[in-house]
Amino acid sequence: MESQEIIKWSLIIGIPLFLLLFYKFILRVFFGLVIVPEDKIGLVTKKFVLFGHQELPEGRIIATKGEAGFQAQTLPPGVYFWKWIWQYSITFQPFIVIPTGKIGLILAKDGAELEVGRILARKVDCDSFQDAQAFLNNGGRKGRQTAIIAPGSYRINTLLFEIELTDMTFIPDNAVGVMTTLEGRPLDEGQIAGKIIEGHNKFQDVDKFLSSEGLKGLQEQVILAGSYFLNPWFAKLEMVKMLEIPIGHVGVVISYVGADGVDTSGIEFKHGNIVSRGQKGVWAEPLGPGKYPVNPYIMKVELVPTTNLVLNWASARSESHQLDKNLSTITVRSKDGFPFNLDVSQIIHIPTTEAPKVIARFGNMNNLVSQVLEPTIGNYFRNSAQDSDVIAFLGTRKERQQSAKDHIGKVLEQYNVYGVDTLIGDIVPPESLMKTLTDRKLAEEQKITYDTEKKAQETRQTLEKETAIADMQKEIVKADQGVLIAERIADASVKKATGDANSVRLQANAEGDRMRLMATGEAEKVRLLAKAESEKIELLAKANAEQISLTGNAEAEKILAIGKSNAESYKLSVAAMGGDNFTQLKIMESVATQNVKIMPDVLIGGTGDSANGGISGLLGLELLERLGKKISGNDNTGKKN
Repeated sequence: MESQEIIKWSLIIGIPLFLLLFYKFILRVFFGLVIVPEDKIGLVTKKFVLFGHQELPEGRIIATKGEAGFQAQTLPPGVYFWKWIWQYSITFQPFIVIPTGKIGLILAKDGAELEVGRILARKVDCDSFQDAQAFLNNGGRKGRQTAIIAPGSYRINTLLFEIELTDMTFIPDNAVGVMTTLEGRPLDEGQIAGKIIEGHNKFQDVDKFLSSEGLKGLQEQVILAGSYFLNPWFAKLEMVKMLEIPIGHVGVVISYVGADGVDTSGIEFKHGNIVSRGQKGVWAEPLGPGKYPVNPYIMKVELVPTTNLVLNWASARSESHQLDKNLSTITVRSKDGFPFNLDVSQIIHIPTTEAPKVIARFGNMNNLVSQVLEPTIGNYFRNSAQDSDVIAFLGTRKERQQSAKDHIGKVLEQYNVYGVDTLIGDIVPPESLMKTLTDRKLAEEQKITYDTEKKAQETRQTLEKETAIADMQKEIVKADQGVLIAERIADASVKKATGDANSVRLQANAEGDRMRLMATGEAEKVRLLAKAESEKIELLAKANAEQISLTGNAEAEKILAIGKSNAESYKLSVAAMGGDNFTQLKIMESVATQNVKIMPDVLIGGTGDSANGGISGLLGLELLERLGKKISGNDNTGKKN
């Protein structure tokens, strides 16, 4: 068992070892066999040339024609013969992998020399640097390359090329990429930025940019948010925030690039050129509210508020725009030599169409405030105060405010600014003058108070006198009212008596009329009732008579129908039974229904002997005759029994 185990392990170890030795020392030596794995390439170094004497050209390190040295041609995955170990050295190298989010920068170690003044070698057709032979044969130059390789796997000969990984360029939202190229034609005299070149795919196609006469240095064109394959050896990127113009403002553009434009401001405006969009100078058309990808190195945008703008000449107050942060309370001196302070607010408005002229004249809004508004308003109120004393100035505040609005408005019109209103705030006179004014005012108020109290006393006296007269007048009025009331009561009594008499007379007349109407109505009622009763009786009599007639006729018809029925019945019975038999039947029915005794109490005998209880023959016949009449239903009177 132990020997078998030894044999087993000997085979497991020995066979691979044998195959390895076979490959290394037999196939590799005698047949030059090389097997390149599927995830690698073979870098070939030729040690010498068998026939002839071939050397690399001066300054070259990569062989393209079979010279000894590093070979441009690599071995892709596969099996190769005739690469003898004693002539060729094969080095296996993994594929070059460019991960996602990265790009590969290429540095060529061999090739033609770069042109004078260039720092990057132009792109040549070489299958993304995977065909080193084509790179060298097609005029590829040594040094840094304009072309880059995107994420992916590549079979690149690292004997010729060095690969440097760098991040892709990413520009976030609300940002702008300002480009400065390191390669290209130099800028012309007087230019600060290269003109916009079309077709280079946002600076990603370097060779297209250079072949289109792209200029070196700062570029007018910017790139917006996104991811880009930018070669950092070709261009430097600086990210700046996107220009935002808030609502209620416009942006006046001052462009430092572009052609010299024609001034559109007119001959009356002598404070700068206002040109069309895209030309050098102040653009006549400002930018409205929104976000703009502006290159801050080639143009400047001045924000100008288009809503009403408030500026305060007050040390303790400033607006959010901060244009009045350097303004302070105005100190003036009156005609009578008193200095005092006053706060002023100025409201201005700059129309959108006038904003470029304001910027062309002053450069920015701060200069407008410091160069025009501050001296104009300060000097106006200082001059105005010197024409009046403090008291008069305080008393004519409303008029002076209107006068200031008119004067300042006319001055601002000359600077393309509309003065909406001028407002005077707090006026602070000297404390000593204010004390004098206060004392004087108190004295005046006291005098007014005394006069008022005096008038109140006089009014009270008059009131008491009038009150006494009013009290006496009340008694007089009361007496007069008593007389008037008595007269009114007497008149009322007379009128009441007259009214009562008329009422009695009217009631008597009304009662008589009522009685007459009642009598007439009663008689008419009796007559109508009698007539109605008579008609009722007549109708009842007619109804009873007709009822009796109808009842008699119906009864007669009934009796007749019964008689006819009985007669017909008897007729049929006689026909069926015979006259004698029918007679006997009816006699028997009558005997049964009338309880007639068959055996008489008195017998009729022909002998006339009554001793035995019999009846004589004559009497018997009489009884039989009556009995027969009774059976027939008729007596001697002819009436029905």
